[in-house]
This record gives sequence, C-alpha cells and structure tokens, in this order.
Amino acid sequence: MLLRIGEKIINRQKIYQVIDSALELRSQGLSQQEVANKVGLDRTVISKLETLGEVRKGGKVALVGFPIKNCEELAQVARQQGVDYSLLMSENERWDYVEAKSGVQLFNNIMEIVARLRQYDVVIMLGSNMRIKLMEALLDKEVIGIEIGESPIAEDKYVDPKKLLNIISQLRF
Repeated sequence: MLLRIGEKIINRQKIYQVIDSALELRSQGLSQQEVANKVGLDRTVISKLETLGEVRKGGKVALVGFPIKNCEELAQVARQQGVDYSLLMSENERWDYVEAKSGVQLFNNIMEIVARLRQYDVVIMLGSNMRIKLMEALLDKEVIGIEIGESPIAEDKYVDPKKLLNIISQLRF
C-alpha cells in the first residue's frame, strides 16, 4: 500500500485510516474543528472530505415497503443514496414476522416501528393505497407514497429501482 510520489513514499493505508477515523468522529457528532484537532488535520480538510463524499443533503429519510419482490435490490439503492432506515419485506417475510409474535408483541413492535419512523423527516412508503393512507395518518411528516396495488395485496410486487432512485435523488431540504 505504499506509493512513490517524487521523493516521498506515501502510505495509503494510513491515509485511509485517518479519513475513516475523521468521518466516524463526525458521524458521532463532533464538530469539524474537534475532529481536526483529534486527527491532526486542518478543519478545511475535514470539510472538503465531507463535500467530496456527499451523496445527498437533507433531513433523515426512511423507506418502508411490503410486499416487495425485489427487496434486496431496493435496499441497495437506498444504501447507495444514503437513506437512513429501510424496512422492506416480501409477502412471506411479512407473514413470518406477524406469525412469530403474540398479539401484544406484534402491537408493541408495530408501535416501536411507528415511533422510529416519526424520527425521520421523510418516509417513502411502498405499499397499497390503503397502507399509504394509513402511514400518512400515523406520521406527522411527509410521506411519499409509491402505490404498488389496491389493498389487499397478497403477492410480491416488483418496484422499479429507477423510480425509487429518482424519488430519493429529488429529496433536498
């Protein structure tokens, strides 16, 4: 991992470690100046690193959807675009989730998910017309609905990843 630049020998691994450390500290809430002091860089370097790696600006975004045929493909798009939370399930996963819990456990888990979703600025909902309306009623924030069918939906639906990518890329706060 050594690289010669003119008369200098550069250790790439050390650079990667400093960058990883700086970004991790920033994600923990330290200011750019605090991070710069800890890792031995100028504050402007920290700022430039963040700008260089920025995927999107804005508030926190969540993605929820079921029953989805291509969950992993959509989850990958969400990760690549900096979506903060994803909960995507196929029809089988949805039923497994429901059947594995008692009524009280299921109610508590659903309430925990709703409480968690309320922490996000925007929730993208992939679901039936009824589920999208229900999500809008439960959350006091913007819900962007992608309707995948009329309720009740009993089979997995394919969602075009480009459609999701387009919506996420338009989110700017």
